[in-house]
Amino acid sequence: MRVFGEHDARTLEQLGTVAQRAEKVALMADGHPGYVMPIGGVAAYRNQVSVVGVGFDIACGNAALKTDLTLESLGFTPEEQQQTLGRIADAIQATISFGVGRKNRADDAPVDHPLFESPAWDALHPRYRQGLREKARTQLGTVGSGNHYVDVFADEEGVLWVGVHFGSRGLGHTVASGFLALSQGKGWSDRAPEREVLLDLETPLGHDYWQLMRLAGEYAYAGREWVVRKVAALLGGREVDLVHNHHNFAWEEEHDGEQLIVVRKGATPAFPGQRGFIGGSMGDNAVIVRGADIADDPEGAELQRSGLFSTVHGAGRVMSRTAAMGRINRRTGEVMSPGLVTPQMMDGWVREKQVVLRGGGLDEAPQVYRRLPDVLAAQGKTIEVEHTLRPLVVVMAGANEFDPYKD
Repeated sequence: MRVFGEHDARTLEQLGTVAQRAEKVALMADGHPGYVMPIGGVAAYRNQVSVVGVGFDIACGNAALKTDLTLESLGFTPEEQQQTLGRIADAIQATISFGVGRKNRADDAPVDHPLFESPAWDALHPRYRQGLREKARTQLGTVGSGNHYVDVFADEEGVLWVGVHFGSRGLGHTVASGFLALSQGKGWSDRAPEREVLLDLETPLGHDYWQLMRLAGEYAYAGREWVVRKVAALLGGREVDLVHNHHNFAWEEEHDGEQLIVVRKGATPAFPGQRGFIGGSMGDNAVIVRGADIADDPEGAELQRSGLFSTVHGAGRVMSRTAAMGRINRRTGEVMSPGLVTPQMMDGWVREKQVVLRGGGLDEAPQVYRRLPDVLAAQGKTIEVEHTLRPLVVVMAGANEFDPYKD
């Protein structure tokens, strides 16, 4: 068991419980409690996959697109640049669907993507297949709410990047919920408790889940790539580079000479040379990283091996959503108990960083997250930072918008 960084007792307890059933486990430095398996957790199994390990937002991940534009292209003075960034933020908010706007409003959404003709859909009962496929069509390229975002960044040379974080939306949530129910002897549409369920891939149930999980992964990739390219077009830029990765998914991989199913829940694959995009918070830098090539460094190589060639997916929460926002009556808006973060605290941080923010709630304020440099440092020699990305524009769902597929 490899643990990077320091964690609270509940997170470590969840990891220990997962370790009782897995062959190998690791915990990244951004870890915090999740459903059964901690966020930031990695677990390897023999020919089995964990439904709650992959999670409800199957294939949630990050994508970052490097453009051919620079900060100077937005204006030559800081005032001109901020005015342009404000217009860009408004255009993103008007074009991309966030939160309760769970249908893609754009007329060029990729609704005819080949994934909709994949044979994996046959794993669904005909009673549910067409409805879920149509829901998926309408949601492809929507971002959702919570900690999901569209950002515009500048790297250390002033080059503009577009970054996004979201997953497979209602498709992944429905697949996860359905197989969680079926594995507990319930019906596809029944509500089932969040319990550890390990599906053997040689059984019909495990085989079907694996096919639909992979379909949700293809779906999430298509959605994220459409969004970053759409925003790059809004900027008037062209694609120069694309870094893309899941962090809620399962892969077939070889570790210590054995083929294993590796589940990463809020953790980024980071084999030597493999690149990843890792976000911070609405008021912090993000990074492009690469798995370090350290085969000639026994200490570093052992860290990579025992960490199952994984790294963080973000900065990691240090405060729950309720702790940050307080308790609010959703019907009346009455504050039942105050939170630890005030609007003044969040706005002050974002203003100081000169970030143009649209949407976002107190539960996503920078104060509720660790600092990304700290968690990266805790990962030791396992990764190298290629680029540091400073946020210019952050667009998220509004503070009070409800979205059942955000996690």
